[in-house]
Amino acid sequence: MASSTHGQQPHGRHPRTGRLRIGRLPIGRLRRTLIALLVAASVAVPLSGAARPAAVPAPAPAALGPLAAAGLDARYAANRGNILAAERTADDYGNRRRAQALDAMAEPGRNFLSFDGRDGGRTAEVFGDLAHAERIAVLVPGSDTSLDQYARLRNGALALSQQLGPRAAVIAWMGYETPATVSPEILTPGRADDAVPELTSFVRELRSAWPAARTSLLCHSYGSVVCAKAASRVDVADIVLYGSPGTGFDTAAALHTRATVWAGRGGADWIADVPHVRLQLPFVKLGFGTDPVSRHFGARLFDAGPGGHSDYLTPGSVPLKNIARIVDGQSPIAPSPSPLGGRHA
Repeated sequence: MASSTHGQQPHGRHPRTGRLRIGRLPIGRLRRTLIALLVAASVAVPLSGAARPAAVPAPAPAALGPLAAAGLDARYAANRGNILAAERTADDYGNRRRAQALDAMAEPGRNFLSFDGRDGGRTAEVFGDLAHAERIAVLVPGSDTSLDQYARLRNGALALSQQLGPRAAVIAWMGYETPATVSPEILTPGRADDAVPELTSFVRELRSAWPAARTSLLCHSYGSVVCAKAASRVDVADIVLYGSPGTGFDTAAALHTRATVWAGRGGADWIADVPHVRLQLPFVKLGFGTDPVSRHFGARLFDAGPGGHSDYLTPGSVPLKNIARIVDGQSPIAPSPSPLGGRHA
């Protein structure tokens, strides 16, 4: 598993210049890096505005009652109707890509606890037998997740469900407007702040309907910022941060949660090169602070294998197996020494 300590110098002052630094970079350079990223994103966003997922209209979904185990089939059927209504609207609007994505979501056998096609889409899809689940995993995605780019989230949820087996349910929760990877929002906590009430409410309903189930939050990339902000308000057994740019908190203890906080990062994940700093500039906060896999943050670490930013829930992978073990309430498998002196899982 990659670590923030690989090749980095301790925090403090540069021995020659006396400038403050975090890891390899002085504070001044980190500040300039983040500002440059913000400026680049601000320029890129208007150029891609015409393709925004939120631009495709959809009708307001039919209202549903409180989440309950006894009414799941009716709820799934109602949301299938909501999806089909959104598909017709997208087709009338002339957006075949959205219409085709919604047509796939409405296929028999797919089950949604919630669906709203407006403003880029909000969904919660179930994988496995939620009605009889003893363990529940809620996936909270990161950037670039929408109705038009839903396949990655769905594929990961399906792989985790198959790894967990019966008596477990996985919920792909796309309950907030995720930031685009190339946008000013990816560097700020604004979208996460908006998401926290939605995630908190969803988990509260879930825990009320399935109080005996062991529930975990699995938080990828920017989704880890959402989970960290919601941590003190949700009753879950584990909060798993992977591919995280930071959380906005200096330590796991600062999340004020009774959940066990886990962190992992793949060896080829580019997120390791994101400056782990948090800056307060006029009118905006930039960055998310301490690296969650650093010793200072204090999370329990799990081996996330050699993969990249989108590989954590790949079928057969080391991180998928370890995340499934965490959801099951088991300890992750520790890396074992390889014959060449390295480590492998």
